[in-house]
Amino acid sequence: MRKIALHGALTLVAAAVLAGCAVGGGATGPGAAGGRTTLTFLTFETPNLNASYWDAAIARASAKVPGVTIKKLVAPTVDRTAYAKQLDASGQLPDIMIAVKPDGFAQAGKLAPWTADELADYVVPKANPIAGKEYVLPYNTQPTPLVYYNKADFARAGISGPPSTYAQLVDDAKALKAKGINPFVVGGGGQDTWADMYPLIADVGTDVYAGHPSWLADRSAGRTTFADPLFVGAVRKVSALAAAGYIDPAGLSRSYADTEQAFRDDKGAMYPMGSWFAASADAKPPAFGVGVFAWPTDSGKLVVPAYTGGGLSVSSKAPDVALAKKWAAAFMEDKENLDASVKADGSIIAIKGYTPPSTMGPVYRATVDLYQQAVQRNGIVNAFTVESGDGSLPPGVVDKAALGMQDLINGKQTAEQFAAFLDRQWTQATQ
Repeated sequence: MRKIALHGALTLVAAAVLAGCAVGGGATGPGAAGGRTTLTFLTFETPNLNASYWDAAIARASAKVPGVTIKKLVAPTVDRTAYAKQLDASGQLPDIMIAVKPDGFAQAGKLAPWTADELADYVVPKANPIAGKEYVLPYNTQPTPLVYYNKADFARAGISGPPSTYAQLVDDAKALKAKGINPFVVGGGGQDTWADMYPLIADVGTDVYAGHPSWLADRSAGRTTFADPLFVGAVRKVSALAAAGYIDPAGLSRSYADTEQAFRDDKGAMYPMGSWFAASADAKPPAFGVGVFAWPTDSGKLVVPAYTGGGLSVSSKAPDVALAKKWAAAFMEDKENLDASVKADGSIIAIKGYTPPSTMGPVYRATVDLYQQAVQRNGIVNAFTVESGDGSLPPGVVDKAALGMQDLINGKQTAEQFAAFLDRQWTQATQ
């Protein structure tokens, strides 16, 4: 096995300023004095992955790949894929990008594929194929979502532990509401509309993908539509939670960061969110104990939606594609960078031979244990709207789905209307 050596030179800049600042020193252009090559690197910031995190990771990677100067670009929101599209439209597609969906870019020949040899150390080397090729290093598995919950609120409502069936989940929500406790914290304000999707992702995972893992591929092939009773039934579960007052529509005005803070401030008992919250909960524990469970199925079978990917991709038009790939591989596989990703973002590393730091906290350990249980029980399914590669939603439909979800939660759309809306968006995106 190759030595684990994560490459990541990241330079933070003001979101709208592409000139940015360089990390690594030296000349600032290909072929400049000293033979250095400047590569732009698009990243993003969250409460967990802040500027200091990225700068340190970039510096470690750059130390392993001489001759590279990294110019860091920071997306104005966590939706780095949308920002990459904006940059591409103006002829400024970054040379290296992290956690950007390859769909659309790869088909247009704008990304350099990774070879089988380059992916040999990855647990799922064919995680997101596009016409048989991989364009993103699949270094990280993220259950999306799990449900993080306030143990004190559960105790106040007389709930002895997490629910194991969907009926119990609804009963628990009812008990919490009766005690004046908002059951679910859900966001989606401003440019973070994607943050309203987690209840739907969970229900599609448990009610559609668990029994029909190829459902979205069938939709792509025209063998089904979103009007399928299976899909509509999953959407109805979300609308029913909202109609009962278990999802507070006022929360839809909150940004992603404000939504996390709302859970920390005890403005709701359950927080459906990706596994990255585990790192935040351990690094800065709330005033209450945090537990975690999988969004339950009707039968009680353990099902966990998850996505493996999240790594770096390289533009086929980079000044030096081979050097850019070498730097990207170094960033992704460096032990210190991987440890930093685990500590900052709760990553479940999908690289062979990797072991997380023994100092990881209880919420992260519980998250990993739950994921491993689902693996052992064959309960891992795709995370709807998070997929990339063949069989995923067409470019642009994910953003539209998030907007439609706001109307569903606000009661402006029925489940059937939401499904019809998605079918229209699909048609428009694929014409």
